[in-house]
Amino acid sequence: MLNYLLRRFLLMFPTLLGITILVFTVMAASPGGITAQTLAHGMDMKPAERKALEEYYNKRYGLDDPPPIQYLRWVNNISPIGFVINDKGELDHFSFTKGSDLGESFNYGRPVGELIKERLPITLLLNVITIPLIYIIAIIVGVKAATDRGGRFDVSSNVFMLGLWSVPTMLAGVLMIGFFANIQHWQWFPTAGLSEFQALDMPFLPTGLSLMDVLKTFLFMTAGVVIMTVLSQLRLRQLRTAIAGAVGIGIGLWMASAHAENITFNYIALPLLFVGIMGLMAWTDYLPFRIGGLATIGAGIGLILALQSMDGVVRGYLFDRIWHLILPVIALSYGGFAFLAKLTRTSILENLSADYARTARAKGVSEQNVLWVHVFRNSLIPLITVSASLLPALLSGSVIVESIFSIDGMGKLVIDAVKGRDRELVLSLTLITGFLTLLSYLIADFLYTLVDPRVSYE
Repeated sequence: MLNYLLRRFLLMFPTLLGITILVFTVMAASPGGITAQTLAHGMDMKPAERKALEEYYNKRYGLDDPPPIQYLRWVNNISPIGFVINDKGELDHFSFTKGSDLGESFNYGRPVGELIKERLPITLLLNVITIPLIYIIAIIVGVKAATDRGGRFDVSSNVFMLGLWSVPTMLAGVLMIGFFANIQHWQWFPTAGLSEFQALDMPFLPTGLSLMDVLKTFLFMTAGVVIMTVLSQLRLRQLRTAIAGAVGIGIGLWMASAHAENITFNYIALPLLFVGIMGLMAWTDYLPFRIGGLATIGAGIGLILALQSMDGVVRGYLFDRIWHLILPVIALSYGGFAFLAKLTRTSILENLSADYARTARAKGVSEQNVLWVHVFRNSLIPLITVSASLLPALLSGSVIVESIFSIDGMGKLVIDAVKGRDRELVLSLTLITGFLTLLSYLIADFLYTLVDPRVSYE
């Protein structure tokens, strides 16, 4: 196994070279190519100034060299071992400790490493929150749908997940901003960015809270959780659905009264929205989903009531960042867990009817042990296969989300680099994305051996 992993790791380097060669060739062969004339085009300068700028670009980046020489120069720069380039832009002596340099961005006039160092943590923050959320929801919904094959939860979840998966991320992001962040509608969330400008001067945690405020928040949230938990455990389905629907109407009317700018729309849309959410949660037979969903809503109602009764409270940098992250995380995750929930259901169903599952039942093993000890482990293989492309896909998917929500992450950096024909930046981003993709495939191969002992690379 160790030899296989080492061999795969060494094969990453020629693969990455092939990827960057392809991208560089496409950029060089595009109309206009990457030349000093194209970089200086459109600037309001005198001919002498333009000529001096073109000479600087040629000297700094070697743009007057043939394309193969330009690419080899870039490879030499990013390699920690190679030739040192002197102040005249010429190759000097060979060194084993010269260090790696990703170059300088054409558009930003800054080192590419600094730009990536600023933007990468933002995209990683979105992905660190989104990936666990995707898998938790997908596994819960997929396993329940598989064990309830043909039932109400299975049919309704299949329709709902198919509908979510069919909605493009771009459309969902625009609709979220239009309804949840627009002053003409509900304005529950901010429209752009990851924090308010004033948040930079805020303390990390909320301030201005008295002991009574903390106690009030705890009591309100606890009361909301208890009431909704009791409601979710009522045996008579019609009664708990009717009560939950009435609560949903009350929540909708309460929120509509706080936004009087569009009275007709709010007083119709919000009650219908919350009646549908509360009614569906109360109607389902899946007790963990019912308790978890209604209890979460109860906790949210208690928190909102407590916050509205407080004066002079500063939310702090942490809660300001969480508030800004809610809509981008939803836009990034809904398509992923919708797809993985369907995949989980299919994989679980296939293994539930396998010979080893029937043999375990015949030996007297309980259905829960058959599901979680035997079937679930073998059902992880398709999920691992998909996870190999999930991280690079989220990195590229955040291009759309970061553009819609004006988040200065890697996705927005990719768009700016491609639009500006920023060769150094495009090649560096291609290198990082390609490395993440190959590393994800390598990790997936290793995980195969953990979940299925039959898989061996020796």
